[in-house]
Amino acid sequence: MHILFLSHYFPPEVNAPASRTFENCREWVRLGHRVTVVTCAPNHPKGRVYAGYRNRLFQRERMEGIEVVRVWTWLAANEGFLLRSLNYVSFMVSALAALPRLAKADVVVTTSPQFFNGLAGYFVRLLRRIPWVFEVRDLWPESLIAVGATRNPMLIRTLEGMERFAYRKADCIVPVTDAFRAHMIERGTSADKITVIKNGADLERFKPAQGVDLRSELGLGDKFVAAYFGTHGMAHGLETLLEAAALLHDNEEIQFLMVGDGAERESLERQRTERGLDNVLMLPQQPKERMPALWQTADVSLVLLRDTPLFRTVIPSKIFESLAMEKPVILGVEGESRQLIESSGGGVAIAPGNAADLAAQVLQLSRSRERVREMGVRGAAFVREHFDRAKLARRYAQVLEQAVG
Repeated sequence: MHILFLSHYFPPEVNAPASRTFENCREWVRLGHRVTVVTCAPNHPKGRVYAGYRNRLFQRERMEGIEVVRVWTWLAANEGFLLRSLNYVSFMVSALAALPRLAKADVVVTTSPQFFNGLAGYFVRLLRRIPWVFEVRDLWPESLIAVGATRNPMLIRTLEGMERFAYRKADCIVPVTDAFRAHMIERGTSADKITVIKNGADLERFKPAQGVDLRSELGLGDKFVAAYFGTHGMAHGLETLLEAAALLHDNEEIQFLMVGDGAERESLERQRTERGLDNVLMLPQQPKERMPALWQTADVSLVLLRDTPLFRTVIPSKIFESLAMEKPVILGVEGESRQLIESSGGGVAIAPGNAADLAAQVLQLSRSRERVREMGVRGAAFVREHFDRAKLARRYAQVLEQAVG
């Protein structure tokens, strides 16, 4: 089976969409399938092309057996509505324009966000007359509304109409949570065409005791480290972390670590400096290869989102990597994520946005290292049983084979 996959994000980018796409495609290649990924030059989140790449009309490379085709895109930083929209639409146009130069595929998979990348599958389906599998990792336009990116009622209605159109035209839909599936059914989508395949962890990469010890290099010593890894964006409410750090500033045994980039990073750095929070260490976005060693420096990981109805339907992918590394999660998200953490025994939940609650949990866990270790072991066992990316990718391949059949 030849799988054509359109993804706006792909390694060496290190965000969750890039990781999920790469890890699934790599497993499909190992199963004997041919996989072609159409993406853009790596530039997320700053809109600047990574060293060693150029923003050309068309270029090819191979990555662990995956044929990667990169097309020209109007580049924009991961902030602001208009320029990002131009970025999204330009990629869809360039990806479709590249079709004549691509070999015949048996099925096309497109992934959202971003939504226009997802919608491109409809046009590929028309032009190539092959089944279209629509992967949904975020709900649009709900996610735009949740972070305040748009409040224009006409635009929202237009995007909602496009959303329903995509659900109706796709041959198969693969959402990443059960709550997304329920949302689609409420919108009139047939339940028979929906298969939930949740995120997971690459257990080859994310496993306990990964050798390299970065604690000395980072000056962490024997401190209890509460770490946040990932995008510093509007959705995450990371001011809560800074407020918790302020509440614990006088405790010299506790250190907060923030690793990543995003639209809110500069503002967060400024707030940290203005408040004199020397118990918060902020590192820029790191290469994927370095992440297991960074996870190893943490005692617990923080998974935070703002409290909105939409975010009660999501499961941040960093949960699985954290649990796989035997790092308990302090979760500031309600809904399906909280249910997962409570089922795993690998973490504790707080009210989203509640800095006092976050500070109290960090302090309590710092005084109970044995409990932290026990939660880590339980969480890792839970991920190995239910959220091994390789197993999930094999199940995904079965969905694609059924769509082709």
